[in-house]
Amino acid sequence: MTSLQQIEALLFVAGDEGITIAEIVNVTGFEKPAVTGLLEELNDKYDQDSDSALTLLQTDDRYQLVTKVELAAVLHHYFTAPLTTALSQASLEVLAIIAYKQPITRMEVDEIRGVQSNATIQKLVLRDLVQAKGQADQPGRPNLYGTSDYFLNYFGLRELTELPKLVDAQTLDDLRQHQQDSIPLMPTFETNETSVFDTGLAELKEQTENN
Repeated sequence: MTSLQQIEALLFVAGDEGITIAEIVNVTGFEKPAVTGLLEELNDKYDQDSDSALTLLQTDDRYQLVTKVELAAVLHHYFTAPLTTALSQASLEVLAIIAYKQPITRMEVDEIRGVQSNATIQKLVLRDLVQAKGQADQPGRPNLYGTSDYFLNYFGLRELTELPKLVDAQTLDDLRQHQQDSIPLMPTFETNETSVFDTGLAELKEQTENN
């Protein structure tokens, strides 16, 4: 893998929270001037490629991989058009994690799922099922997400304590440890699979189908 690929991969997984040069240096071991040069090279690459949808955005000392401004209309349509459709499997998956582990950052959701969750979270925000509940006291001050009042109404709940009980109530640290031990936390959410969120998600699915 090339140095440029490593930088691009870090920008991708950092998502909307972005990443600093210092963080890139810490992860890759590259020298700071080299990282700065690679970021400039990557930015030029995106700008010169008219077929690329991506560009780099710098805010203070943080860098984000974002879509080009000319794609705003089609992305707006994507995020707003399907609001009347049922929740997708990915949406239910993310929603279950947020519901049971709130307040939680997007990166923590990603760690549990093993895949990017940014777009799914944004769709849940647009559906008013999820909302920002402040910011985490950590580098970059990422948003903390939790469920909304509409979430309770959508699933026919009066309060969060009425959420279905988890199969095994574990802390986020426990979940991280399971991930490190290669135990699949959320494979496909079939009822015969062991996942800490299976019971809750199954009941949430049933509630959704009845709405």
